[in-house]
Amino acid sequence: MKLAIGSDEKTHLTDVVCRELESQGHTVVKFGALSEHASHEEKRWTSVAHQVAECVSNGTCEQGILFCWTGTGVTIAANKVPNVRAALCTDAETAKGARRWNNANILAMSLRLTSETVAKEMLREWFSTMPDTDAENQACLSELERHERQYLAQPSDSKTLSSGLA
Repeated sequence: MKLAIGSDEKTHLTDVVCRELESQGHTVVKFGALSEHASHEEKRWTSVAHQVAECVSNGTCEQGILFCWTGTGVTIAANKVPNVRAALCTDAETAKGARRWNNANILAMSLRLTSETVAKEMLREWFSTMPDTDAENQACLSELERHERQYLAQPSDSKTLSSGLA
């Protein structure tokens, strides 16, 4: 499987995850601080998340993995890209649920919180779990897609007005 992987920092954890995935036969495409040729701007968590999410959204890569200090920022940024369902996971069961019930296509991890052992457990569950085909779950995923299309169809000004934030 071809995977987009990015981080705003290169750490022991990011190195372990990349090696683990490559040892399993995955092709790893690196972004941000994991890429030797990234500029300072390309290493920002916002940019890293966008690059990985774009690759997943447009099908260049089948799935993605993101890292930042908390994992929250890259998750938020990635989820701004259409067709992306990034999930911040802290353990294997959460990763399994994100794939099973949410058909998540980007796994986000906290550089601060995630141990090497937990990261490997999450990867195992993430890649061994298929999305649930249950009718209720499919209805929920269809609803997400409808909401996404609704917001993509609205001009920026009307989004602010319709949310009541103006």
